[in-house]
Amino acid sequence: MSKKYTIRDIAELAGVSKGTVDRVLHKRGKVSETALKKVTQVLNEIDYHPNLIARNLKNNKAYTIYVLLPDPNEDPYWESCLEGIDTVMVEFGAFGINIQQLYFSPTNTQSFLDANAFIQRAAPDGVLLAPLFFKEARIVLQHYDTLGITVLTFNNAIKSTTTKSFIGQDLYQSGRVAAKLMHSITDHGDIAILHIDEKYKNAVFMQEKEKGFRSYFKACPDYNVLKCKLKHPDFELVLNSFIKDHPNLKGIFVTTSKTYQVADFIKKNLYNHIALVGYDLLNENVAHLKAGTIDFLIHQNPKQQAYFGLKFLVEYFLFEKEIPSQLLLPIDIVNSENVNPFMRH
Repeated sequence: MSKKYTIRDIAELAGVSKGTVDRVLHKRGKVSETALKKVTQVLNEIDYHPNLIARNLKNNKAYTIYVLLPDPNEDPYWESCLEGIDTVMVEFGAFGINIQQLYFSPTNTQSFLDANAFIQRAAPDGVLLAPLFFKEARIVLQHYDTLGITVLTFNNAIKSTTTKSFIGQDLYQSGRVAAKLMHSITDHGDIAILHIDEKYKNAVFMQEKEKGFRSYFKACPDYNVLKCKLKHPDFELVLNSFIKDHPNLKGIFVTTSKTYQVADFIKKNLYNHIALVGYDLLNENVAHLKAGTIDFLIHQNPKQQAYFGLKFLVEYFLFEKEIPSQLLLPIDIVNSENVNPFMRH
C-alpha cells in the first residue's frame, strides 16, 4: 500500500511550514511563488490526492441543487431525464445533498420565467437548466450570474459566458447526420424540414439542426430543401396541403421528438413513398420505426444528459471536481434493426 502523507510530511519534504502547505492545498491565503513551486513539486512526486470526502463531511455543508426542465406530462421526451436524476440521487444519497426538481410548461415562456424566479428566490448553490427558450434563457442566466449561482445547461446550447458547462449533442452536426441519412434513402427531389409546435425564432435547437441539414444538401444540386412549420390544431390540414403542393416530395426531416405525429399522418393517408427521419426513442416513435413508417431516429439520450449535468454539479460542490466546459454526447443513429438494445438502457 502507498504511504499516506500528512501535511507535516509534505512540509518537511518541501522545506516549508505546515501553514504554507495548508494554504496551497486549500487555495487560500498568500503563498510566495518559490514556496508554491516547492510544495507543488512534492505533491507531484508523491502523487498526493486529498481526501475530499472527509473534508466535505468535516465542513458539514448542506448543498442545494435545483433541476429545472420541461414538464414530462406535457412532453414525454423529458421523462427519461427523471431516470438520470434519480440515478445521481442514489449514487450520492449518503452525502445529504438536497436535490429539488421543478418543471415548466414547454409551450409557455412565462411558466419558464416564473419557475426560474422561484429558484432564484430560493438561492440554491447550483442549477441544472434546460434552456428551451433562447430569449428568456439569456435573461435568467444573466440573473443567476449576478446572484452568484452556478448554472449548467443541457439539451439546448445557449451561447453565454454565465454558464459553467453544457451537456448535450452538437445540434448542427446532428442536422448534418440527419441529412446524410436522408440522402442515403432518397433519390433527387424535394426534401422538407418540419418544425412542430415551436416558435422557431426562439428555438435555437431547431435553428441549429436546420442549418446543419441545409449545409449538407448544399453539395447536392439534385435536391431542393423546403421548410414547413406545423402547429395544432391545424396540423393535419397544413401538412396535407403542403404534401399536395409538392408532388415531388421524397423525404421529411422532423426536428423534434414528435416525429410519430407525422408518421401517423403518413400511414393514415398512404403517403408511404415519403422517407421519414426524426428524433428520439419515444414509444410511439419506436413503434413506427419497427413498422417501417419512420426510417431513422437520432437518439439524443436525455437521460444521460441530465445524469452527467447533475453529477458534474454534485461533484463540483462535494469534491471540488472541475466541471468540463462542455460534454458532447454521441449522435446515435437508430433503425429498426438496432433499436432493441437502446430500449434496454
